Parts: sequence; structure tokens; C-alpha cells
Amino acid sequence: MKRSCPRRLTLQGETTMTVQQAIQTYHDLLLNGDIAAESQGQLDAQQQRCGLFFGERPLCSVLRPRFLTLAQYRFIQQRTRMLLAAFAKIHQAGIADKAFRAQFDLTDWEDELVQHDPGFHPASPTSRLDAFFVPHPQPLSQGERGANDEGELHFTEYNAETPAAPAYNDALTELFYTLPVMSQFLRRYQLLPLPARHGVMHALLESYRQWAGRNEAPRIAIVDWREVPTYSEFVLFDSYFKAQGLDCIIADPREIEYRHGKLMAGDYHITLIYKRVLIAELVEREGIAHPLIRAVREGAACMVNPFACKLLYKKASLAVLSDERNAHLFTAAEQQAIADHIPWTRRVEERQTEYGGQKVDLIPFIHQQQERLVLKPNDDYGGRGIVLGWTVDATEWEQAVQAALSTPYIVQERVAIPSEAYPSLIEGQLHIFDRMLDTAPFVFHGDSVYGCLTRLSTATLLNVTAGGGSTVPTFLVVGS
Repeated sequence: MKRSCPRRLTLQGETTMTVQQAIQTYHDLLLNGDIAAESQGQLDAQQQRCGLFFGERPLCSVLRPRFLTLAQYRFIQQRTRMLLAAFAKIHQAGIADKAFRAQFDLTDWEDELVQHDPGFHPASPTSRLDAFFVPHPQPLSQGERGANDEGELHFTEYNAETPAAPAYNDALTELFYTLPVMSQFLRRYQLLPLPARHGVMHALLESYRQWAGRNEAPRIAIVDWREVPTYSEFVLFDSYFKAQGLDCIIADPREIEYRHGKLMAGDYHITLIYKRVLIAELVEREGIAHPLIRAVREGAACMVNPFACKLLYKKASLAVLSDERNAHLFTAAEQQAIADHIPWTRRVEERQTEYGGQKVDLIPFIHQQQERLVLKPNDDYGGRGIVLGWTVDATEWEQAVQAALSTPYIVQERVAIPSEAYPSLIEGQLHIFDRMLDTAPFVFHGDSVYGCLTRLSTATLLNVTAGGGSTVPTFLVVGS
């Protein structure tokens, strides 16, 4: 099991401590077989009871949450906000200028829909940026501190359309507080939660107030296909909204009608759509004349996120940010933030561009730099269609590049992926394995960053039972 070096947290009124010390304390508590077994049993039972599953797979398969320091969390928030300002600029430019908009590789119907005014701002009231955060291995001296004083942070995707997991995150947070191991751990450390579910609610209500022009209660429908693996999260949101006194249902797009100027699901009148269905899937399966699309375009219902979010949801949005041709749009500080936190990204096309300050012919460069590059489809999710250059042979890479020239793709520079030790109970035995992890802050109202999704994976343990894939709640850890 690998050990990372200490990261220090200084919180006003608190003593200095290290994240690694907190992790070691937590793992040591699990060496007590009874505590580990009781914690695993409760984790399993509570996930079953609360429906914390992705399809048929439990969301969490490890016994420790992820820990961040306050300084690390503030760093992630601040740098994310800087990039959000840059994203807003390219969105504005894309809506205003068809030629600029061409950089996003929209289809004809997408180009038509993104220009629809949703009646509120911003275009993505709820979103999530997916990143990899590698903390510095040791504290920096005062003279060394700068923009990246907490570590390396690289954003590889922007989920600006249907960000999943805020309710999952909150439910897992509450669950972990009740585990027997936590009873012991909280005697030594404080853990501060990073809830996100309320951010979704506030973003929905604020968008609806802007759209309606008055302060009234909406009638919410959470809309997606009933068979999607994230359906259990819709149930969590439905319960949460109702607990806040809001009307809500879960509706499949195939159940929705547009009758007499009203969007209806049976006898339920929908005025606010919490859209979890992807626009592309809705159009591909049901057509652009679907009742939901017609109702929104005619102003009969408010939809969050709106059609306009599609511009930034395209993976090409990161290419638009990092392309030297668009640098004039950004302030010097924004340009620096892009250089620091957006990996070199380009649309796959025959052209000259810059890499490391040098002119390169893009397609030959992609062929030559296979080991350091990733190919990603412009509009897909869940890892589908992604080709990692260092995992395939030269022939496969050449075929992937040729395919990317005929279908909208981006090419992106490989970034460092951090790993951290996490414990799992397998066949009654405690195992602690290094797992790769990402850092995905939730964004609300286009500029507010709070809550953080953490997902774990490992190349050697691919099944859930062995802890190969897992979502874990993220806490701020503070010394007692």
C-alpha cells in the first residue's frame, strides 16, 4: 500500500494536522475486525434501504470517505470560478456569432435549439466540472506559493447539461456519518460535509422565478427514461423536493403530452422541468417535435438545463477555451487559469495549431504523440468512444485518428491521475488498495462552486465487490 506525504491544514482556531494522519487513523480503526464488519454490514444495508445503486450496482464499495483540507477545497473553488468566467465568454460568443459557434461542431438541429432564449440565465444553472487534483507532496514555503499552491488541478470535461450525483453524494454523506467506524473517528477529528442537493433546488427555483417573472411555486417534473441506471437518484430528489414543500413527479418522456397549451404527464400539469434526459437522446429517440421540446419553445414550461447548455456540454468547449485563436477573448488572469487547468485540447481536423509555443501540423502531431494523447467523441458520456493512446498499438491508434476525422472528436493531452489508498472488506478480510480518483466540483447559477463528487477506480480490481469502482462522499477534515 502506497503512502503519500503529509498535506497540512491550518484552520483558524484549529491545530495543524495532516490528511495522511487522518487517513491512517481511520484505517487503523478498521483493523478492529468487529468495527470493520459492522461498518460494512451497515453500509450494505443502508445502501439497499435507501436505493443507493447505479443500476444494480451499489454506489459505494469502500469503507472510507474522501478527505480534503479546507485550503484544498478553497483552491478548487477559486480556480473553478476563474474558468467559469471563461466558459461564459465562449458561450456568449457562440450564441452571438454563427461562425464562432461552428467551433463547437453542433448538428443542424442543435444549432437551431441553442439559440432559443430560455427566459433565464445562465445557460447551465446546474453543472459539474470533472477534474483530476494531485496535491503537492509537501507544504510549500511562502516564497514558493502561487496560483497552484495546493497542487495540480486539470479539468478534462464539463458536464454542463445533466450533471448527475448531487443527491447520491448527500445520501452517502449522511450514511457515512452513521457507520460504527465514524463513531470512533469523530472523537479525534471533525468532518465537515459538502452537500450539493440544495444547490440544485435553489438553481431550479431561481431559474423558474426569472422565467415566470414572479415568485410562485413551480410544479416540477424530473424527466428521464425510466430504465436509466440513475433512476434511484430521481427518487431521492423527488423525496427531497416534496420534503421542501414542492410539488414533484418523476416522468418518462414517453408519458408526456402537450395539450391545450399545457405540458402534462397524465393529469399532472408540469411548469418546471428538471431535465435529466439528454437532449440528443430525446431528439434521436422521439424527434424534435416531441411535446416537451414544443412546450419549452412556445414558453409553456421552464426547463433546466435549457437547450442553450448544449454549447458548453460539447467536449469541444475545452478546445475552444484552449485554442490560441480564441485567446483574445480572455483576460490575462483567465488565460493563465486556462493554461494552468485546461489540458491542451483541439478539435480533430486538418490544420496547423500551436503546442508548447511551437507550430505543428495537427494530424501528423496526433500520430507522432500517441503516448501522451486521448481521443474523445464530441458528444457522448460514460467513457464511450474514448481512446487512450498509451493503451492501444500504433495500428489501432491510426484507425482511431482516421475515424475521428470523419466524426466530431477532440484530442486532449494526457494528465496525471492521482491515487489514494482506500479500504474494502472482501470475504471478511480488510484490504487496502490504491485507487485512482477524480475531483468533480458541482456548480450552481454558473458561478457558485460547492459540493464535490469523488469517484474511484482501479485498473487491477474491476469489479464492484472488490472495490474496483465506487463513489464516495467528500468531507473536509479538521483536527480536533
